[in-house]
Amino acid sequence: MIVTVTPNPSLDRTVELAELHRGEVHRALSGRLDPGGKGVNVARALTKAGLDTIAVLPSGRAPGGRLNGLLDALGVHAVTVPIHGATRSNITLVEPDGTTTKINEPGPVLTAEEVAEIAEQAVARAPGASWLVTCGSLPEGMPGTFHGDLVRRARSGGTRVAVDTSGAPLVAAVAACPDLIKPNHEELAELVGRPLDSLGDVLAAARELRAGGVGAVLVSLGADGALLVEESGEYHAMTPPVTVRSTVGAGDATLAGFLAAGGAGPDALRRAVAYGAAACRLPGSAMPGPLDIPLADVRLHPAPDAALVL
Repeated sequence: MIVTVTPNPSLDRTVELAELHRGEVHRALSGRLDPGGKGVNVARALTKAGLDTIAVLPSGRAPGGRLNGLLDALGVHAVTVPIHGATRSNITLVEPDGTTTKINEPGPVLTAEEVAEIAEQAVARAPGASWLVTCGSLPEGMPGTFHGDLVRRARSGGTRVAVDTSGAPLVAAVAACPDLIKPNHEELAELVGRPLDSLGDVLAAARELRAGGVGAVLVSLGADGALLVEESGEYHAMTPPVTVRSTVGAGDATLAGFLAAGGAGPDALRRAVAYGAAACRLPGSAMPGPLDIPLADVRLHPAPDAALVL
């Protein structure tokens, strides 16, 4: 079983446009509504792959009820914590060349009691789980140490913890020494405080984090695939160029693929990159399933080319 935690879930509406013109009226080519938030997306992909998954998240007012209904329709087992504020809604505008414009609401303001209950529901389900995965932005009222606190509490009970967040919450989570972090290129550069212009720069940053106590670093690199630095070695994997329909949720699919394949080693990295590429081919924040995964397209490099310019 894998437990995901999403402190700031959302209703994600995606609208496809022929072309975006600021200040003009547009006629949409298509639209869709998905349950969203990083941990929710990971849970959706894992559920689609047939893995036993529990998604822990706050749920507020009518949007929260709509989100719960969408998760139920997808077969995702959700543990929801009622909150006074309303679950946020996000809007994504996608053009035919894959250009994506996102408008994310800040989310509700949580009380200290609501924050504590979300954490308790997650920690209560961690024993016996293969992973606890805590992901995404933090709503107002939630301390910046939330992800890091979950790392400490779950790991103290013997559960492996993966973290996918950014900014100050990622700094706090890294200080708690999680078993896995999954930043993208930009988030990793922000974390280490310097530009990462080549694959060698990314390797060096990941090695530093491992030396500081992080178990493994999985870095999503967009069109350049993903890099894994862990105890067993360092690996880079990528696919040939894909026709991008939407990049929303591709990083979440990458993490889900990695965990679905065991959460360690080059085979898990291959699955991660395949999941990420498959997600880019799908509309909105749709998560890929086993039939969408082109594993044969993934090229694995056991000796990453440090000179590769990103």
